[in-house]
Amino acid sequence: MARDDLTIEEPLEISVKFRRGSNLVKKPLSITMRTPGSDRGLAVGFLFTEGILHEISMLSSVDQEAENSVVVTLNEEVNLQRLERHFYTTSSCGVCGKTSLEALRINREIYLNSSSPKVSPQLLVTLPETLARYQSEFSRTGGIHASAIFDARGHLCAISEDVGRHNALDRLIGNELLAGRSDFSDLVLLVSGRASFELVQKSVMAGIPIMAAVGAPSSLAVDLAQRYGMTLVGFLRDNRFNLYSGTARVA
Repeated sequence: MARDDLTIEEPLEISVKFRRGSNLVKKPLSITMRTPGSDRGLAVGFLFTEGILHEISMLSSVDQEAENSVVVTLNEEVNLQRLERHFYTTSSCGVCGKTSLEALRINREIYLNSSSPKVSPQLLVTLPETLARYQSEFSRTGGIHASAIFDARGHLCAISEDVGRHNALDRLIGNELLAGRSDFSDLVLLVSGRASFELVQKSVMAGIPIMAAVGAPSSLAVDLAQRYGMTLVGFLRDNRFNLYSGTARVA
């Protein structure tokens, strides 16, 4: 009989504090099922890709108040109505429970450079192998998603793993913001699974111009990528891929 390593899945409550007049208001936003680790980055990335935290200068502090609770304090008042959702979300779906399609719409203007960065097909097909080499939790458990960003030369800049694909991307973006990155416009994002609408939306919100997925995109993901001029690559594996949008950046 052999022991089997399992991916850890636990709830995380994300709340925000902000000024409303002379009062400091605390509002719970979400409980998400995630793999513990870098919870401050996960919370910041979540607020950023949901359009609440527009830039890091809005951030006053990020505090892990308890093992499974993070509070993000903002230095200005924010409108949370567009983020209304049922309080519980699962690790497999970050948009499950949002109360209206209006809440899914990107709520600030995003402009992606239509021609840069440029990457070659030869470079793209090398990225999954690089990602696999650094997926430590996946190699141990086989039950976790990954998101990674590369520069235009194919150098791995950062990677994040989580039981939830949306959490992996939020944590990746949040960690980079906390580390001082303010610009994602020269990066390539690779996700270990499929390209869902939500992952494309989060990537566009971060200003990432190229997104590649090992799996398939959804129709809504392709529609959103085409709308914003993002380069969307699917089925990136076995030295091949499909290109769905933003063809000018792949040459």
